[in-house]
Amino acid sequence: MEYIYAALLLHNAGKAITEEAITAVLQAAGIEVNEARAKALVAALEGVDIEEAIAKAAFAAPAAAEAPAEEPEEEEEDHAEEDGMAGLGALFG
Repeated sequence: MEYIYAALLLHNAGKAITEEAITAVLQAAGIEVNEARAKALVAALEGVDIEEAIAKAAFAAPAAAEAPAEEPEEEEEDHAEEDGMAGLGALFG
């Protein structure tokens, strides 16, 4: 998650999101950097409009919060054992 935060921080500051920049931000925060993860993040963000992604996430969050919470369905009692016992009773008349 800290890799995403680093990318958002760089974006908010108007800086380019590069492997070196991600690494610098994470190291400044005292986080041991996994170079492969930094590289994967930069590759994943290639061509992504971060402002649009943030706007979509912000729009989806209130909609999810406003959705009525579904009441948990009451579990139906398991009558399978009772039904099985009734069948056994028929064997003995």
